[in-house]
Amino acid sequence: MKKETSFSTKGNITNLGPLTINRILPNHYTKKVGPFVFLDYVAPAIKTSTTKNGMGAHPHRGIATLTYILQGEVEHFDSAGHTGKIHSGGMQWMKAGNGIVHDENFNYDSQTDSKIIHGFQFWINLPAKNKAESPAHIAIQADQVPKKILPDNAGWIKVIVGNYENLSSKIPNYSEQFLYHIYLESGKQFSINLENKIEAATFLTTQNAILNDAEFQAGEFVEFGRKAGEIEIKNSSQTGIDVIVFGGEEYTEPIVSEGPFVMNSLAEICNAYRDFYDGKYGEINLNKKNEIITIK
Repeated sequence: MKKETSFSTKGNITNLGPLTINRILPNHYTKKVGPFVFLDYVAPAIKTSTTKNGMGAHPHRGIATLTYILQGEVEHFDSAGHTGKIHSGGMQWMKAGNGIVHDENFNYDSQTDSKIIHGFQFWINLPAKNKAESPAHIAIQADQVPKKILPDNAGWIKVIVGNYENLSSKIPNYSEQFLYHIYLESGKQFSINLENKIEAATFLTTQNAILNDAEFQAGEFVEFGRKAGEIEIKNSSQTGIDVIVFGGEEYTEPIVSEGPFVMNSLAEICNAYRDFYDGKYGEINLNKKNEIITIK
């Protein structure tokens, strides 16, 4: 049985210099999909200059951030001393835990001739018991992302978060969660079966796709019902398409979010701001970068 579509939306678009940012989640219809409470999509853009001193240091608490870069280069640094640089196809995960300040340089990929940048940032809500843990950081390069060729050479699937068959991401799981990047060749199709009560959504990047017999446009976020069933993806175009599929079990604890903090109560939000302004999150020191934690 195919899952029913709950709604679809294209989010809100803002411009940040040469970047077009599409705020996909939260949106008018929902604030979360499983543990995912935030999604910014950076549409493909040409960037001819490089950023070296960050795009604006800011704090986080109570979440893990996940940057997945389709094209480009992202350099991370934070107040816990973590640093790292990923290239096209790589990803970085940062557990903010009990408080951290971080920043990023988002540039074109110095290892290629392309000046295109294109990618995502997700926020993954942490269970209450993990919100008080110390910050952590992991960087994973493209060749270390679990990948599998689909049957009938239909394309491939990459496991960014969670598990799929015999593939497992190195990103820690604090609840049942998944984030897949699926590439489908022209004229091909692929289905994913999900269990009951699992929240799930898809996002289409630069091409249209047919999801459970209905066509959706590039840039659309599509959420599905929670009953067990499949999400069938068909590519009727003349070129390959990319589809992001993500979700997980429902986050049942209270959620209170404000600015860069996602906690379980308003009092915890107040504490998060107070601790930040009291300097308890530390400062970024670019002259004392720790060695990157890289999964190999």
